[in-house]
Amino acid sequence: MKKRQEAMKILLVEDNLADIRLTQEVFREGQIPSELFTVKDGEEAIDFLRRRGKYAGASRPDLVLLDLNLPKKNGKEVLREIKSDKNLAPIPVIVLTTSKAEEDVCRSYDLHANCFITKPFDLDRFIAVARAIEHFWFRIVQLPRPAGGQT
Repeated sequence: MKKRQEAMKILLVEDNLADIRLTQEVFREGQIPSELFTVKDGEEAIDFLRRRGKYAGASRPDLVLLDLNLPKKNGKEVLREIKSDKNLAPIPVIVLTTSKAEEDVCRSYDLHANCFITKPFDLDRFIAVARAIEHFWFRIVQLPRPAGGQT
């Protein structure tokens, strides 16, 4: 397996502070260097991705971890905007949510989510899921680079 030189940039779109802290800790202690950026609602997610307002200098993430249950603009709306924008669409989006509803799973894939993961409530299982995401998306998959080397 090829090792990646630079840190992976991850955008976590999550409004639950405990989930944010846990995700930060898991990726901080991971085997692959990563930068985790967090936003707490759907509007901030779109501003971050489009580099608007206070996110004008934001880095383009290599991967988005997206909760569905968000304030201001829900995760499905965010996913729709990402995947309908030709500049953002190549960024893989992992829906990481507490929902197990078949409707949410189907709708997420209809909106072109790259995968759908139900967050485990058990700490050890959550850590295992985060490690699996890290391993698969950062060691196995080749992710697209933005056109023109934009970061």
